[in-house]
Amino acid sequence: MRPQTKATAEPRIPLNRERVLRAAVALADDSGTGSLSMRKLGDALGVEAMSLYNHVANKGDLLDGMVDFVFSEIDLPAGGADWKTSMHQRAVSVRRALARHPWAIGLMESRTSPGPATLRHHDAVIGSLRRGGFSIEMAAHAYSVLDSYIYGFALQEASLPFDTAEETADVAETIFKQLPPDEYPYLSELTVEHVLQPGYDYGNEYEFGLDLILDGLERARDTARSRSASVRRRANR
Repeated sequence: MRPQTKATAEPRIPLNRERVLRAAVALADDSGTGSLSMRKLGDALGVEAMSLYNHVANKGDLLDGMVDFVFSEIDLPAGGADWKTSMHQRAVSVRRALARHPWAIGLMESRTSPGPATLRHHDAVIGSLRRGGFSIEMAAHAYSVLDSYIYGFALQEASLPFDTAEETADVAETIFKQLPPDEYPYLSELTVEHVLQPGYDYGNEYEFGLDLILDGLERARDTARSRSASVRRRANR
């Protein structure tokens, strides 16, 4: 008969800031930030809420870290890549990150204590635009326009009452049944001839709008450069 041995408890993984932030992000992904509390976070980690304050100063610091976590998931513009390619890839990456973490849409640019990943991201985007021939002023314009589009689309996408193509068709058909074609001819036409067609994906609108903006920014950059060159020539006469 074998002697009985005491059951040994599994070693507890040490708590650190990264574990706290990952757990907070997971909770927010599940139910948003409105119901996020130190008590719930402590429960998720199997610790007392007070022990969390060894790693985050307060809820504001927690939110700062969560936003920085999301920024760390976004692809940085490649240093030697063409600016349009870099901005396109970055915009696609931001959209994917916000789809994973929809609670972050309203928080990404709200923090007054940005973390290192956030700062690296902003610096890399500005650097890509500056290397692409944008003046400081035009780089600011471009960044603002791009982010307004990205965050706006992400917010709209997160608010839609469907996720899949099948759900899109179901919602469109339900709405279409309430549309008298003679009263809403153009809306009915769009629904039947476009939305309800096989292969329709609302998400494809993102790429169309993004390319439109990038092409427009390229023209605006060239116009601004020509105007600046003309001013310099007149000044040197």
